[in-house]
Amino acid sequence: MKDRVLLVDCDGVLLNWEYAFAVWMESHGFETVPGGELNYDIGERYNIPWEQGKKLIKMFNESAAIGFLPPLRDAMYYVKRLHEEHGYVFHCITSLSTDVNAQRLREMNLNKLFGKTAFERVTCLETGADKNEALVEYAGSGCWWVEDKPENALVGHDLGLRSVLMEHGHNMTHYHAYIPIVKNWREIYDIVVSG
Repeated sequence: MKDRVLLVDCDGVLLNWEYAFAVWMESHGFETVPGGELNYDIGERYNIPWEQGKKLIKMFNESAAIGFLPPLRDAMYYVKRLHEEHGYVFHCITSLSTDVNAQRLREMNLNKLFGKTAFERVTCLETGADKNEALVEYAGSGCWWVEDKPENALVGHDLGLRSVLMEHGHNMTHYHAYIPIVKNWREIYDIVVSG
């Protein structure tokens, strides 16, 4: 399995969720606090109560906007190269929503940007859910696991996956010697192709 399957998170790895969410929040009258982009916590980012931030994330993830997220950085180009030139398929594990329509929009968005054959599986968990249970099925496989949340990258590492952390303002201080941090998909491509 590990030779042909790449495990990937979606938001912050394949799709630019932060940008789309910021646009959506602005259209609903919310403004980011100065330096807020460095906070993972949406409450701190917008100076609102944590519970309100959680509800807004769920509203956004279940809105029509979730079907139209742009790709993150150079993801489109290198995901297609890994799939078309090297035969990799992707299993996406995303803490999006358990809402069926949101899940369909997520799959539609991925297929539109990356092609209809790149994603063999898309597993949608509840909004904000941890990925521990979803990753257990891949334990010991040595698959690559690309994530932007340090805690989920560590879970993958502990389960015997080869975790890679996509760098963002909110995770730049979470360095671990055994989990490489990358700035873009070009770096992921180079790591994966070189073995």
